[in-house]
Amino acid sequence: MIRLIKRHQLDEIKYNNCIKKSLQSRVYAFSWYLDIACKNWDILILNDYEAVMPIPWRKKLGIKYVYPPFWILELGIFSINTNVKVDEFLQEAKLYFKYIESFLNTDSVVENPLNLKKRTLQKLQLQENYEAIVDNYRKDRKKDLRRAKEYLLKEKWHDRPENLIELFKENVGLRTPKIGKKDYDILLRIIQECIKNGVGEMLSIYNPYETLVASAFLIKYKETVTILVSSTDFNNRKNGANTFLIDSAIFKYHKEFKTFNFGGSSIKSIANYFLSFGAKTDNYYQFKSNNLAKLLTLFKK
Repeated sequence: MIRLIKRHQLDEIKYNNCIKKSLQSRVYAFSWYLDIACKNWDILILNDYEAVMPIPWRKKLGIKYVYPPFWILELGIFSINTNVKVDEFLQEAKLYFKYIESFLNTDSVVENPLNLKKRTLQKLQLQENYEAIVDNYRKDRKKDLRRAKEYLLKEKWHDRPENLIELFKENVGLRTPKIGKKDYDILLRIIQECIKNGVGEMLSIYNPYETLVASAFLIKYKETVTILVSSTDFNNRKNGANTFLIDSAIFKYHKEFKTFNFGGSSIKSIANYFLSFGAKTDNYYQFKSNNLAKLLTLFKK
């Protein structure tokens, strides 16, 4: 039996244990992460925490709706065994929320994907031999690495998260005005808490003049390293900084982890850039449901 409970009703020990042991386990789904990333979230629970679906929500015009929070790449259903039906959770969610927009995780096995939108992300399978990984880079990436060497770029681990956030604001952020101060404050807290819990690490790239030219925050969890957020200095884009940043992370993690997750993009140009490292495409689904009265569809605009 699937039931909906409020955040304050949650048995955190059972819930987090389910997330940890689940076949789809992700850092974003732990209660401490969700408590930072979103103000409100409910949970659909199968029986005694055999499977769970965390649901971030907001309220507008008195209507509760489900949305994908910034800084959470994947959510969906998390189950301890394989016989859990994702569609049953999605149908149950529709009973409680008139409008839903949510991203499932790549490990969700969907029985009826016809009503879902397929999205893509890019993953690189790591191996012991770093030289073999680099050998699969396309020539443009190898050229970028030579440029980075010519520009005397240097990596800096454990940089201040504020430096990344400021770089992001001044570059990527200018193209994504929907990200506001509150969202950046949340990002800082997420980074700090991930580092505190040993599941995150900062990497920055500087030029010889100590100018920050690229930076990223990486989540390290189980067998996967994931770029949660990154940015380059758009005024210094010919120095190979972003390629050097990604390559530096791959070099550091290639023996300890099995998969490098680029964070994903369905934008063709960005996806092709990630694929040029030898990555492969993986799919996940976007779930949308709109049961609002026609006049109320404007509330999402």
